[in-house]
Amino acid sequence: RRLRTRNGAVDGQPPESSTAAYLRGQLRIEVPGRRRPPGKDCLTIRGARRNNLRNIDVPIPLGIFTAVTGVSGSGKSSLVEEILYAGLAARLEGGPRKGGDCDGIEGVEQVDKVINIDQAPIGHSPRSTPATVTGVFDHVRQLYARLPEARLRAFPPGRFSFNRAGGRCEACEGLGSRCIEMHFLPDVWVRCEACKGQRYNADVLAVRFKGHSIADVLEMTASSARALFANIAALRDRLQIMEDVGLEYISLGQSSTTLSGGEAQRLKLAAELVRPGTGRTVYIMDEPTTGLHFADIQRLLQVLQRLVEAGNTLIVVEHNLDVIKTADHVIDLGPGGGADGGRVVAAGTPEQLARRKASHTGRFLRPLLPARRRPR
Repeated sequence: RRLRTRNGAVDGQPPESSTAAYLRGQLRIEVPGRRRPPGKDCLTIRGARRNNLRNIDVPIPLGIFTAVTGVSGSGKSSLVEEILYAGLAARLEGGPRKGGDCDGIEGVEQVDKVINIDQAPIGHSPRSTPATVTGVFDHVRQLYARLPEARLRAFPPGRFSFNRAGGRCEACEGLGSRCIEMHFLPDVWVRCEACKGQRYNADVLAVRFKGHSIADVLEMTASSARALFANIAALRDRLQIMEDVGLEYISLGQSSTTLSGGEAQRLKLAAELVRPGTGRTVYIMDEPTTGLHFADIQRLLQVLQRLVEAGNTLIVVEHNLDVIKTADHVIDLGPGGGADGGRVVAAGTPEQLARRKASHTGRFLRPLLPARRRPR
């Protein structure tokens, strides 16, 4: 008799592929049972005319999940990033003003913050890590400073920073590796011989939590660290958020400069989720599903829906149909790209978009919607 294990393997056979399950339709990203209706509050872009945008007025409802769609070159990024985000940042945060893009943005007084979570690298320093970006490392240092061995030696939290003199290895200045400059070739990084890649001096490494030094913690994945700190709420909750956005496999001490664009974007999202929310924030994302598996997209959507449930506004530029079908509101630009784009083809729920013959997005959405909600 064959027995199936927890990971799906049968009598030593390879485990079931989640990719295959999604392809067969056994697993799928479901269409929401209900969509949030647009309220009376909205941001309205007047006379948008950057690049190929055709002097259009575009209302964007507040407090719901809006997807901005269209073929490549239809004007999505021009509208959302170069006009909307730039304009909101200039009004709310004193950012640089860019003239000539539109006549104005109405309704800005109804929001208090705008966050653009893009795929740009997180800094250019190898000292930036997932632990420092999300604030996890601040809590780890405070925890180690409270341990008996640290209190006996009067180590403050700063002693456990690999960016400060005192506790770090001075041979590599806390990087764990040293750069060898090569003439006519790229620089080469090699493990520090003094600390063996552990970043710290022997005194700091002697302080241990459940048998783990702070260097050991930096080598852990977010998932392993969450298990270690399961009884410490401030750490457990932050690490859980990293898992929620699909970064459970990332090492806490990995240099942020080595992350892919998608990983950097999700790390920025995790960093925003750990901050106290105001409920009046506009979050902007540009193709957050790039490079993600079906299962990762499903997890990401659950996190994004949490942002909206808290009263915030989410605006996502996206081509992925699984994301578009879960949005509350869709703004479809086009109908084509370049000179053939720059207009609003349709706006409304995915079901309403599916009824518009002129919308390429609606045509591909139609078979993904439940039969009872498809247009006839």
